[in-house]
Amino acid sequence: MPVKQSDYEALLAEYSNHEAAITLLKKYRPYLEMVPSMRRPDESVITIPLPIVRIRTPKSSTGHNTTNFSALQGSVCLPCDVAILMCDPEWKIKMGGEILIFIHRPHEDFSELLSRWRQTQVLLDKDYEWLMPPRHQHVLSEGVDRIYPLFVIFPETPHRIQRGLEGACLPFVMQIPDPAMTEEEQSETLSPESPPA
Repeated sequence: MPVKQSDYEALLAEYSNHEAAITLLKKYRPYLEMVPSMRRPDESVITIPLPIVRIRTPKSSTGHNTTNFSALQGSVCLPCDVAILMCDPEWKIKMGGEILIFIHRPHEDFSELLSRWRQTQVLLDKDYEWLMPPRHQHVLSEGVDRIYPLFVIFPETPHRIQRGLEGACLPFVMQIPDPAMTEEEQSETLSPESPPA
């Protein structure tokens, strides 16, 4: 059975919440240890679903034997699903590495899933800054030198994808969607339309 769109959407919505993101990181302890303060998770973890970054690309212009560099800014939607940024709860500044979540999408094969990570690596191999959510716009959002991927797969994900991630030495977790989300969707689908007034 292929991965359902509703399962993907349910996890994307779930990981948009910092508490659910921390629960996810508990399944991969090396990343959980990057959280600055477990006592203040709402101030330590910033989650950005379908994140956007502003990339600064140096442009050289030559004239009179001199070279000037000016930064061109462009906004790009990253091909990952959720970005998890760490924030110092005292100083209100972004810290350390950035964790990028890649949820297996319906009808996505291994090459497509891996390509999303490779494209992200290429895009973030430049100077960049995050387009922050309104609540966190005061946080300094410059990019860092180290990004960390975490892949989320489903029981329905083809085994070759799991084998491919293992072979590429990329961390992944198996996630079973919350049945309550499925029941909610089914009840909305099956509920009769209200009669016309």
